[in-house]
Amino acid sequence: MDTIRLYNGVEMPVLGYGVFLIPPAETERCVLDALSVGYRMIDTAQAYQNEEGVGAAIAKSGISRNEIFLVTKVWLTNGGEAKASASIDASLGRLGTDYVDLLLIHQAYNDVFGTWRALEAAYRSGKARAIGVSNFQAGRFFDFAHFVDTKPMVNQLQCNTSVQQKGIKPLLDEFDCRMMAWAPLGGEGGMEDVIKNPVLEAIGKRHGKTAPQVALRWLNQNGIVAIPKSTHRQRMEQNLDIFDFELTPDDLAAIDSLNIHDTGTRNYGDPNFLKFIINRFNL
Repeated sequence: MDTIRLYNGVEMPVLGYGVFLIPPAETERCVLDALSVGYRMIDTAQAYQNEEGVGAAIAKSGISRNEIFLVTKVWLTNGGEAKASASIDASLGRLGTDYVDLLLIHQAYNDVFGTWRALEAAYRSGKARAIGVSNFQAGRFFDFAHFVDTKPMVNQLQCNTSVQQKGIKPLLDEFDCRMMAWAPLGGEGGMEDVIKNPVLEAIGKRHGKTAPQVALRWLNQNGIVAIPKSTHRQRMEQNLDIFDFELTPDDLAAIDSLNIHDTGTRNYGDPNFLKFIINRFNL
């Protein structure tokens, strides 16, 4: 598995397995399948309510813990230093480990600076090998990264061939922060854009690959970490099989032209979206 180096020297796989929206009862089986076909990075979150299934799968896999790159995220209901710190310990308990490889703030709401102090403490104590943020769009990311002591090492964002996040890329580079793509094959109503996109299909035919494999390779060649999700073993295998071909400059230019919603299909600065989150979680 290819890796990308974070600014603190930690090597992070460029491709992992995401468990968003996988029911808790199915998570253990899915993660065991993912590990068995070769994935070595698993991405979960407190809000997904399936950390226990991820931990159980890792324990049953027989794979050494230090060979697995484990990611989780602190949810906004645990915002603030004290609550975030307690929630990190609770996550470690559910995951059955004494550390995670990457710990993120899930969304840019609530007391993010207090939450970050808890992440920094977890980093210093060895409970997290690296720390970062998720869904911090450009203005919020700059405001946050400029004022914290330990700069975010990763920003996980919606990113795929239709949502290319080119606008924020120079800003992340300024802070030596790596981009990690959620919904790398679409989602948020965009899955069909990848699976049936004629440009990706044509490129795939030339390389003997599928459109989703081309989409993942595009991310990989742009230095963006991807975490595709599937509950089907065969698709897990296909998503992992992207390292034996190279997209040409013409391929990359054609894919770049597919950018539709550069910053994503969700506006985290919209107060109506925040009101929806507050009401949903009774904050």
